[in-house]
Amino acid sequence: MAEELLVEKAATLSTHLTKSLLAVAFLSSFGSSMLYGYNLAVVNSPAEYIKDFYNETLVEIYDWDVDEELLTVLYSLTVSIFAIGGMCGALLVGKLVTKYGRKGTLVRASVLVFIGAALMGFSRWCRMPPMVILGRFIVGVHSGISLSVVPMYLGEIAPKSLRGFLGLVPSIHICLGVFTAQVLGLHELLGKEKYWPLLLSLIVFPTLVQLILLPWFPESPRYLLIEKGNVHATIAALKWFRTKGNIQAEVEEMQEEQRSLSSIQTVTVRGLLADRNVRWQVITISVVNIGMQLSGIDAIWFYTNEIFKNAGIPDPSIQYTTVGTGAIEVISGMLGCFTIERLGRRPLMIGGFLFMGLCCCGITVSILFQTQLSFMRYISVACVVGIIAGFCIGPAGVPFLITAELFKQSHRPAAYTVAGCLNWLSNFTIGFVFPFLENATGPYCYLIFCAICLGVAVYTIFIIPETKNKTFMEISQMFAVKNNILKEELTSNGLLKLAMMNGYGTLEEEKMKS
Repeated sequence: MAEELLVEKAATLSTHLTKSLLAVAFLSSFGSSMLYGYNLAVVNSPAEYIKDFYNETLVEIYDWDVDEELLTVLYSLTVSIFAIGGMCGALLVGKLVTKYGRKGTLVRASVLVFIGAALMGFSRWCRMPPMVILGRFIVGVHSGISLSVVPMYLGEIAPKSLRGFLGLVPSIHICLGVFTAQVLGLHELLGKEKYWPLLLSLIVFPTLVQLILLPWFPESPRYLLIEKGNVHATIAALKWFRTKGNIQAEVEEMQEEQRSLSSIQTVTVRGLLADRNVRWQVITISVVNIGMQLSGIDAIWFYTNEIFKNAGIPDPSIQYTTVGTGAIEVISGMLGCFTIERLGRRPLMIGGFLFMGLCCCGITVSILFQTQLSFMRYISVACVVGIIAGFCIGPAGVPFLITAELFKQSHRPAAYTVAGCLNWLSNFTIGFVFPFLENATGPYCYLIFCAICLGVAVYTIFIIPETKNKTFMEISQMFAVKNNILKEELTSNGLLKLAMMNGYGTLEEEKMKS
């Protein structure tokens, strides 16, 4: 039966972007990745209202004498607890995607959004500040899961020539989520004191759309074949996502990867860190994910209004300036998405981080001299916009994309767990520490971000190869030299051999010849 499903015209592997591929990319990103961006920025606009709520209820219920420093700590906790939840979610990714699959994990994780949104939405009615913090934690867990699973899913269903394009669709939605939060947070819309619980809980609507529609789409073909050994389901999924082309060629590429694996069992995080065959891949995802967050972008997103206020922008104009930066994010994200398959991953990473480093340095200089030179306040705003634009063009999405590309199927879930934990830990550090760092160092804090951006750019130049239009096996072989692995060891260390049946394969366990 398998060979009947694979009857296709003799043709090269299709690079055609099908409607089903585009639909699943936008649907999975809309209900998951967009919520990450939304939750990053949504606490910015109602910051003073949330602090007032904490102050009123703590005095009213607990009779506490609340000072400004305590309110700052509580608000910083509200902002940064989202990242703690994200780190917890990232720790669950490996087990979830192995047990439920990529799509199955996204569907099941959506229940967390409804719980978190309900806690935040009813917090004022219940007069309980901990509900806001707990709700932020729970939606953070969801974002921690989806931020890894969405690019993993899209990276596995995409043909190699479209992997970059589809891999950056989530980053567009992250930018769109930030922009949506900024627009809805305008005083003319939901930026009033009475609407802030509603503003925090609107995340249920994108998730509801995803929950209704995503179950109708197929699971990742690579997961179905390499981890589950289900050839028929694999072929059916490929035919859903590829309306044209030679499906047999793609199945054979998956089988080649399967033959190279020492086991079809998923590698644990400990096994990943101990495996010398992927040493440089692990170092690479660590550098780019930590650098992505410590580049200063989270400080910009979390505290945009404060940054603009310190830059001398009049209070009535700050919210509109913030919305303008959100529009720049979306445009920059789209620019990166539509140019990545032409330019490659490396140019977007190198150019993005270098430009961000330059703008971080510019913020420091402009703030130092804005009292003497009035036009410097506009330079400061331009540098903030430049950091956002540089980030969204490349560093926003490429780290998640190359995390999928640098690892084979057995190592990929553990790799996303490591990358996600480092990403979220760095996110938490910036969200919690930045207000105190800014108070202690003033504008010089942006020089720290500048150094980090330049460091990641240099690492990318000298270490990370270009992965554009390469198969997962080809990328593994590119790192073999750095890891001091013989090519024979890379491709022949498997205990599982695929016995071909009419060219398409059934699974047969036997020892490989030494």
